[in-house]
Amino acid sequence: MSFSVWMSLVVICILGAMSPGPSLVVVAKNCLGGNWKNGVVTAWAHALGVGMYALASVLGLAIVLQHNPFIFKIIAYLGAGYLFWIGFNAVQSKGGVVAKLSAGKQSTLFESARDGAMISMLNPKLALFFLALFSQFVVASNASESRAVVVATPVLIDGLWYTAVSFMLTRPAVLDAIKDRAVLVDRLTGIVLMALAVRVIYTM
Repeated sequence: MSFSVWMSLVVICILGAMSPGPSLVVVAKNCLGGNWKNGVVTAWAHALGVGMYALASVLGLAIVLQHNPFIFKIIAYLGAGYLFWIGFNAVQSKGGVVAKLSAGKQSTLFESARDGAMISMLNPKLALFFLALFSQFVVASNASESRAVVVATPVLIDGLWYTAVSFMLTRPAVLDAIKDRAVLVDRLTGIVLMALAVRVIYTM
């Protein structure tokens, strides 16, 4: 995999991690309901769940690509359609999800880890997202080492982003800044996702 292709993956994963959604709500709730440790534990448990979907997607797409390129193209087109749909919804978003952040009751580290893992592993949209996202990167990563990079990249970015969020949320002024920019982050992510969907269609 070339550096430019990897950087494309990095940018998409960063924007995906930054996009306000249920995962942010859970990380913030556990962080604010406990302390930064609760947030960090939630972050990396969530990242491991993301890694499971990423690995399953890469392995599945690699097998389909090897044995039936036509089905692979169908998956890619469906994935592009899904990416465009969630991108469109993100552009239309009003950032209301951030308003749901609340301190809640004191969370234990075990509860934080459980919440982080469950919010990712029980989210079927993650599977669809990775199937759509990885459809173009599997083609560009024939070697097993490259596919390992494709899987590791979203795990590290997801874990590091929510770890940073956990530390930032110990400062009240930062929470207000996130609320103020929630709409901008949503819309920027939506535009990028729709552009990626168009790119997938034109490169298949």
